Amino acid sequence: MIEVRYSTSPGEVETATNADLRKNFLVEQLFRAGEVRGVYTHDDRLVVGGAVPGDGQLELPAWDVLGAPSHLARRELGIVNVGQSGHVLVDNEKFELRHLDGLFVGRGSEVVFAGPDAAFYFVSAPAHATYPTTLLSRAAVEPLKLGSPQGANERSLYRYAWGQELQTAVLQFGVTVIADGSVWNTCPPHLHDRRTEVYLYVDLDEKDRVLHFMGRPGAARHLAIRDREAVISPPWSIHSGVGTGSYAFIWAMGGENNDYTDLTPVALEDL
Repeated sequence: MIEVRYSTSPGEVETATNADLRKNFLVEQLFRAGEVRGVYTHDDRLVVGGAVPGDGQLELPAWDVLGAPSHLARRELGIVNVGQSGHVLVDNEKFELRHLDGLFVGRGSEVVFAGPDAAFYFVSAPAHATYPTTLLSRAAVEPLKLGSPQGANERSLYRYAWGQELQTAVLQFGVTVIADGSVWNTCPPHLHDRRTEVYLYVDLDEKDRVLHFMGRPGAARHLAIRDREAVISPPWSIHSGVGTGSYAFIWAMGGENNDYTDLTPVALEDL
């Protein structure tokens, strides 16, 4: 199944009820055993989804909303395994993914998910060119260390696809792991005027939540997020969060370009 989300204006968010915010921006229940589920957002035409193969195999669907014979006929794909070890078949070539390992898949490929204990998160974006499929093992990626214990925002940023080293058309994605004892991510926040970003929060305990802040600077709102739930962040929205316990999140972007540093910082006094 796939759900379609339409674009919203910043003004709508300022006066929206909490139920409206959750309906428009929160992505829930992506991970169901034996299913592939997705959300298509008109913000930069991104698709976010989850595939939980169980004892079988699951193909990446060519949902009708895409208007194409296969999902990747005109798209490229980023995958991160948020479960235990599994594998992905790309045009019958097997790629093993452990927990939080990534995989970039170029335009035109056919994709199959497998692994009884795996849970695959994926994001696809329209692509104008085809680039090679590349395995992105977290163990092989040197993380960028950010924040500090004093600021409660110490974290490790694993950049899988970020406009350098690995070539993509528009897609960027990676994983950020919050250090034990820290709670904040991406603070102070920033804006991406030319890209939509999606956060998927993972590795939270059942009792824990992340309070995710969104909206225009000076008119921010928040959502309470559970494990394996995502938030769609339009280009006009900040994106920052604070957790009640340890967690990680998968960030993915698509839009006008794949320049990782194309952003506008937002000072805390402007919030």
